[in-house]
Amino acid sequence: MTSNEPKSLIGLLRAVSPEIARCELTFLDREPIDHARAQSQQEAYRAALEQCGVRTIMLDADAGFPDACFVEDTAFVLDELAVIANPGAESRRGETVAVAHALDRFRERVFLGAPATLDGGDVLRIGRRLYVGRSSRTNAAAIEALSQLLAPLRYEVIGVPVADSLHLKTACTAIDEETLLVNPRWIPLDSFRDYRVIEVADDEPWAANILRIGQTLLAQTGFPKTLERILPHCPQVRLVDISEFRKAEAGLTCLSILFEI
Repeated sequence: MTSNEPKSLIGLLRAVSPEIARCELTFLDREPIDHARAQSQQEAYRAALEQCGVRTIMLDADAGFPDACFVEDTAFVLDELAVIANPGAESRRGETVAVAHALDRFRERVFLGAPATLDGGDVLRIGRRLYVGRSSRTNAAAIEALSQLLAPLRYEVIGVPVADSLHLKTACTAIDEETLLVNPRWIPLDSFRDYRVIEVADDEPWAANILRIGQTLLAQTGFPKTLERILPHCPQVRLVDISEFRKAEAGLTCLSILFEI
């Protein structure tokens, strides 16, 4: 591919494990998860990605990894390389094998190891800045390791304390390069003083996780008040139902790894 050729957007997904009901939980009480309905919702999510121009790749499910469909936590991909995570939940660390193999043909891979623990859901990229949540899954050692790894590539890594939510991107995602959608009860707003901040409705705390694809935003169904706040900033919004996955503390970003080739 030459520099004049348009780039393609790839979305890496992983099929829903038949054991998803045994997923890791930190903040929510366990509820029954309908596997068939989760599969149907994942297919609708995949279709929404493809309608936005994403070429999707679906990895096989694995009954040994109930959380594996939340593929975002296993890696994040920059223009220069793919960082293979070391998930904070020990039960999830084996998920990275299949993902690393899938990314091998697209990027040089760098593997994050102990003492660092990192979930990709804690990594929010905005331009050359990477905001990394210090959460129950991602530790200070991971933030330091990423700072050292990515400084030569001119990325700035900024740690953000996360409370009462699983990941940074549960509480904050980007509408565009200047505007963030945030639940201020779960992260400190002073970490994002350089951006315009749109707060989710008080009674819709899980609404902050949206997925930007080009000029389109994918937003979760069930949060009408927050949707009203988003629309003036991005009229191209597609609603996606991931209600089964929310029972596993997941959001829209959790279900894919997006990158350009």
